[in-house]
Amino acid sequence: MRNQMRPLPRALPALLAVMLAGLCSTLPAMAADNKTWITVGDAAFKHLQKAAPQLVARESKVLRTNESSAKMAATEKVHLVEVDEVQLAALSEAVHKELKRCGGYMFHASEAEGKRALATTAPLATALLSRPSYVIDNQTVVPGVLSQMQASNITTTINDLSSFVNRYYKTTGGSDASNWLKTKWAGMATGRSDISVTQFTHAGYNQKSVILTINGTDNASEVVVVGGHLDSVNSSNTSETGRAPGADDDASGIASMTEALRAMIASGYKPRRTIKFMGYAAEEVGLRGSAAIAQDFKARNVNVVGSMQLDMTNYKGSPSDIWIYTDYTDSLQNDFLAKLVTAYMPGVTVGYSKCGYACSDHASWYNQGYPASFPFETLDGDDNPYIHTANDTYANSGNQAAHALKFAKLAAAYLIELGSDGPGAADRVENFSGSLTSGQTKSFGPFKVGVGSLRADTTGTGDTDLYVRKAAVPTTSTYTCKSDGATSTETCTVNMTANGDVYVLLKGYKASTYNLKVSYKPQ
Repeated sequence: MRNQMRPLPRALPALLAVMLAGLCSTLPAMAADNKTWITVGDAAFKHLQKAAPQLVARESKVLRTNESSAKMAATEKVHLVEVDEVQLAALSEAVHKELKRCGGYMFHASEAEGKRALATTAPLATALLSRPSYVIDNQTVVPGVLSQMQASNITTTINDLSSFVNRYYKTTGGSDASNWLKTKWAGMATGRSDISVTQFTHAGYNQKSVILTINGTDNASEVVVVGGHLDSVNSSNTSETGRAPGADDDASGIASMTEALRAMIASGYKPRRTIKFMGYAAEEVGLRGSAAIAQDFKARNVNVVGSMQLDMTNYKGSPSDIWIYTDYTDSLQNDFLAKLVTAYMPGVTVGYSKCGYACSDHASWYNQGYPASFPFETLDGDDNPYIHTANDTYANSGNQAAHALKFAKLAAAYLIELGSDGPGAADRVENFSGSLTSGQTKSFGPFKVGVGSLRADTTGTGDTDLYVRKAAVPTTSTYTCKSDGATSTETCTVNMTANGDVYVLLKGYKASTYNLKVSYKPQ
């Protein structure tokens, strides 16, 4: 789903009026339970009002569209409106056809929920979250993962998802696509006990969101999210038989995520932070799936330190390769994405644009106060002209997935860099004790030491000498460090600039007892 503004064509109010008149003649009495609440950006709301003056905002508020200081923050006026479900579909179709944009609205289950959305001060909440360091320091891991990634795998996933008649949130195809994605991701994770795949059930429709979780190791309470939407829509026909392949919107985003996941699993990568891949239901009808998940995470105080949305990645309509959208996103994380491209994707260019209120699922995370980013395939206004029709096919994205591969690589770099971050791991401590006769030696190790240091300390009776060596067992003549005073109280420290093995040797210069303590940064 995309949200791009154009000057209002003169024909639009008439078109909307005709559509609404048709609806009124065929549906003279809409039941109360067909009413729904939405929040909608000001520009879209004004266009809708021209054709439907009865749409009166119940409440309006000026919202900040980024987390900058109050003086520097960009703003947008957003309105809470009650509409008929069918009326909303007609309005969205007309706006999409005439303005070449999506509805730019968020669905709310009740008026109270809509008012809460307007009351949210997301940028202020963002400042309270744990912030990643945004230091790029996984150069020994990321390039190897990126080198395994293939456009052909992305093509396969796009075509598999496009083969469903449609993936609309209320159809059988929409439910089947969710089940298919769950099965695919679960199969990819075979043999990994730290990976699980679940479905998130939503109220009011059968399509479920899909969530794959890679449990973090020592910093698992902090969570990194990458998502895309698995539903599709044909604005002219949302029936069971209405063809909506959604190859670009958004099979391409799901496919890019899936290739990042495949390469990360193949490399054996295990994150310190918990990583979640999400295929959202019902994005095309007001960001319903992602909103429910983000609200649930906020209610449970899940510490999401970063989220990224991949919605449409395979249509190259503008000169730059990756466009980072700056409204309803986090500026610090956006800067981090640009730096990742520079560090790991030579030759790939970055541009910046805006897309307005609720243009994709990143807005759901932003509204809950979580850092969110939205890298997109084109400059706003140069979007794929075939979306939301039967012609959103792989062929109409140029029969290639090279463009989507760039986003897959960005996703993998993002997940690994953030997934490997967090508070430093505690030192591992190992203790040994025993006795030595005069001239006797005893070795210990290997100790699997990470970047940092290893320290060995001895206490005891008599006289014990201490030797430490990298990569091999030390001798009394070959060592990295030694301590050989006249007692059994000795200390040695070795520094490690890369992961490696370290060994310790004790020698009884005289008959002695020893207590050996070895502390080090584990790999």
